[in-house]
Amino acid sequence: MSTLLNPNQLILEISAVTEQKAQNKSQKAATSYSEWQTYLNQLVLDTFVDYAQEEQSENVKKAQNMESIGELVNGTVLNVGNARIILIPSEADDLEELRVPQEWIDIPQLAGDYYLAVQINIDDRYLRVWGYTTHQQLKTDGNYSVSDRCYTLDGIDIIGDISALWVARELCPDEVTKAEITPLTEITSQQADNLIKRLGNKENLLPRLAVPFTIWAALLSNDAWRNDLIAQRCDKATFSVLKWLQAEASNIISEIGWRQVEFQPSTVGARGNNATATSKTALAKQLTIAGQSYELKLIPVEEDTYGFELRSLVLGGMIPAGFTLRLLTETREGFEGNEDTATTATESLYLEVALDAGEGLIWEIEPTPEDYQAQVLYF
Repeated sequence: MSTLLNPNQLILEISAVTEQKAQNKSQKAATSYSEWQTYLNQLVLDTFVDYAQEEQSENVKKAQNMESIGELVNGTVLNVGNARIILIPSEADDLEELRVPQEWIDIPQLAGDYYLAVQINIDDRYLRVWGYTTHQQLKTDGNYSVSDRCYTLDGIDIIGDISALWVARELCPDEVTKAEITPLTEITSQQADNLIKRLGNKENLLPRLAVPFTIWAALLSNDAWRNDLIAQRCDKATFSVLKWLQAEASNIISEIGWRQVEFQPSTVGARGNNATATSKTALAKQLTIAGQSYELKLIPVEEDTYGFELRSLVLGGMIPAGFTLRLLTETREGFEGNEDTATTATESLYLEVALDAGEGLIWEIEPTPEDYQAQVLYF
């Protein structure tokens, strides 16, 4: 079934600005293969987001922690209201089938509600959204290919008019779009570390096919582990707090949004016996939350003890009621005293934690900061 002449298909022009942004993004990829895959995904994501934000009354946002996933698997994500939409780019002229990597179907944290088939034409600078389907249809009616771990759905079974998706969401907001997903196998942090070291070698061109899917899925389902793997493959800085606190590491940490700052320990107010006139080095990361500027500081309090402090960067600004600063283990587990929530407007949120050498933590803030990427900070 050829869909090339279907007048209901959505065709969007790729702007020069979007093209340049995608080129800049893809240059950080590990291999020529992942560079091209990242480039295509970024073109599709930015072009479609611009269209959706103009056309839809619902809130349209890029999914957190997903923009770099093109390094590992084809596809990209955005949220439209409460719906998760997976965009699957392809340069193929043949539009006979939609081919979706298994990660987008069988990993609960990645699975979407709707899947859009996107043909991209680089030479003529346009993309064509030639159809869409749901997770449930792909899982129940799709054919699974063991060789490349993809689900495929024939073009004849795909809805070719993207406007039908928006109508369906308006008329049937409670439509069941997802099939049941089998829970994933769990792996330990040590297993994850070993996998990241092994699969982080860029000579492994297709890490997604290098280990059994159950193991691969467990690794990718953890945002921080996934981002660590991407960082390893792309030769980005590892998230070592002790190294970051050394002056020679300042250029490295700036690449991922942190910077070194001087502070007087007596201003922290966490432990009175730390007061001293000698300034120390802390790490700071500027954040935008709900349109306002904040700063998260990581403060060495004493040996093996660290403080995390969130403050407004607006003069006299306060942390609004309802904000939460949270710390999790690298396997995303909570622990006693791992949250500080503002019950009323307050000057700061603060957590202090004692850690053994080599332990890792993930920080989170609610509401989620713009462009948030989960990171395992190793101490």
